Amino acid sequence: MSFSREKAIVRSYQAAFDESQVCDVKEVVESYVADNAKVYAWYPFDSCTTPAQLVEELWVPLKQSFTRMKRREDVFMGGENGAGNGKWVMSMGHFAGLFDAPFLNIKSTGKLAFLRYAEFFEVENNKIVSHAIFFDLIALMQQVGLNPLPVETGHSFVYPGPCDHNGLLFEDQDPAESKKTIDLVEEMVNDLDSLNKSGNDDCPPELLAKCWSEDMVWYGPAGIGATYTIERYQQQHQFPFRKGLKDKEFNGHVARFSEGDFACFFGWPNLSNTASGGLFGMPASGIRADMRVVDVYYRKGDKLLENWVLMDVPYWLKQQGLDVLARTTTYG
Repeated sequence: MSFSREKAIVRSYQAAFDESQVCDVKEVVESYVADNAKVYAWYPFDSCTTPAQLVEELWVPLKQSFTRMKRREDVFMGGENGAGNGKWVMSMGHFAGLFDAPFLNIKSTGKLAFLRYAEFFEVENNKIVSHAIFFDLIALMQQVGLNPLPVETGHSFVYPGPCDHNGLLFEDQDPAESKKTIDLVEEMVNDLDSLNKSGNDDCPPELLAKCWSEDMVWYGPAGIGATYTIERYQQQHQFPFRKGLKDKEFNGHVARFSEGDFACFFGWPNLSNTASGGLFGMPASGIRADMRVVDVYYRKGDKLLENWVLMDVPYWLKQQGLDVLARTTTYG
């Protein structure tokens, strides 16, 4: 199955969007995105239900804040949605620009800043009919000297793309390789879901080694950070995460697909859980909360080697009673 038409439409949209000025971004979006397209936008833009709202509340303010904003793309891929229907395209990387005006009360610096993003597009009849957008806002805050989540078990920095520089899949890939990748991801997800159902938070490293390379790199959301190797991944993310949450429930995905050596998914929400203390330095709350998460995977050979994760951290924290965006003016 080919995804060349869908990828071409998204690439054309990206080029027009990236070159657009504040005054014409609305026209660009209207040209490529259906008026009634389904919108999935991270907090605080999750109140946007139409592309027009997203333009007014997100894209115009973002372009006003970041002068000469450019897209630095690390992964681009398409696929058939295994979690539902339709053909989807995913783009992941950073928007880079001069941070010249505050964005969401995050103070500007007049200096170069990188805003980590992941976007998903469902394409049908030559139009974008679903659009999901995630940013790592905590990472942007860290770049300007704000540290709303001082307890990181990993380490945050401006993350690179795939180690082999092969993530821009502009051409169609071998379907056999795509199936190999998604089968491996499905096996890994099912193993973790079994742990959730069992209540066992002491995952043996042998379970991870079934699907993950010993040299795995996990690029987690700011507030958790990145980690390297199975051993350190467990020490610096998996165990703190699993033991800091209880009653974990997997809710499925909106889109999940693979192409070649890469796979990706996002959920709305992916997970539901209750804070039992420790995660992000937060105390136990007894509050049931949802997590919206993006995962992008790179398979090398028979194992998963790299995993980029974006999480709507401000949304999860707000459900716990902490609105880190509302209090940023205090820091500034």
